[in-house]
Amino acid sequence: MRLFRPLRLLLPFLAIGVALLVFLTIGFLAFAPSSSQTQQGPTMASCDAGIGAVGRATTGQPAGATMETLSDEQRQNAATIIGVGKEMNTPPRAWLVALATAMQESTLRNIDYGDRDSLGLFQQRPSQGWGSPAQVTDPVYSSRTFYERLLLVPGWEQQPVTVAAQTVQRSAFPNAYAKWETLAAGLVGQVGGVADPAGCGPGTATLPAGVAKAAIEFALGEVGKPYVWGATGPNTYDCSGLMLRAFESAGVQLPRVSRDQYKAGGHLPVREAQPGDLMFYAYDRGDPRTIHHVFLYLGNDQMVEAPYSGQNVRVQPVNWTYDELVPLATRPGTPANSA
Repeated sequence: MRLFRPLRLLLPFLAIGVALLVFLTIGFLAFAPSSSQTQQGPTMASCDAGIGAVGRATTGQPAGATMETLSDEQRQNAATIIGVGKEMNTPPRAWLVALATAMQESTLRNIDYGDRDSLGLFQQRPSQGWGSPAQVTDPVYSSRTFYERLLLVPGWEQQPVTVAAQTVQRSAFPNAYAKWETLAAGLVGQVGGVADPAGCGPGTATLPAGVAKAAIEFALGEVGKPYVWGATGPNTYDCSGLMLRAFESAGVQLPRVSRDQYKAGGHLPVREAQPGDLMFYAYDRGDPRTIHHVFLYLGNDQMVEAPYSGQNVRVQPVNWTYDELVPLATRPGTPANSA
């Protein structure tokens, strides 16, 4: 019996150790994320709506730069890409990546030519293992193959669209996808029926800092040049001509006249305008059809404008109480909203 006496002395300590282990295990199970939570993927730290400006395709390729200018063929191919994504049970963010990629690679056209042996919507190369020429020019096959490779990228859901697309495509122009992200988000919303395709919740999309910065820098660089009605630069401007060229320098295509520029993006209350937003004057501030002037908001209650004949491009304080100030500002290149 003396042989087991040391063991009896250790029993209380063993019991305490077992109890502590059980407690820690229960606590871990209670607070660890469930499998259903982890399958949903991490929450984005910041929203992605409008993270890229609607821009132009590669030189030599025709482009549908806005939802309104897309052809029936382009819309049908977008519907196919989204349909395959739905069939594969991929999240809308995957559709957005796929659409931005296809818009850059082929402008959403199922073309039978490309760089070296690149073919189809995604310009996939048979020599690089994407499939036969017949397969990569089949929109369903090429879309499915793109999604399959995207889903293999670790953490693709958290990556910027440009990074995710480049990881799959290995493009020589990795930043080129960015200019199609806003259009892709619009397609996911309209064709895919997703109310908030980029996860920002309701409201107006946010342009990347680079777009607003480039537009503002261009406009400020034109300060002092004369106003001439109908002029779009480079030596003279009218109000909408200055905005046209400013955003063109940032990769965003605007319509020519101020009334149409008002409709060229999401709207937000004018008091919530951010640097890079467009603001307007109208004879009837409640009727956008009477808009007659547009200017670029710089922040800190300042604006840059090409005002009227006899005046040069200038920086001025915003007159927030002016009775022709339209109550909504426009964020160029972002999807339209209900504001």
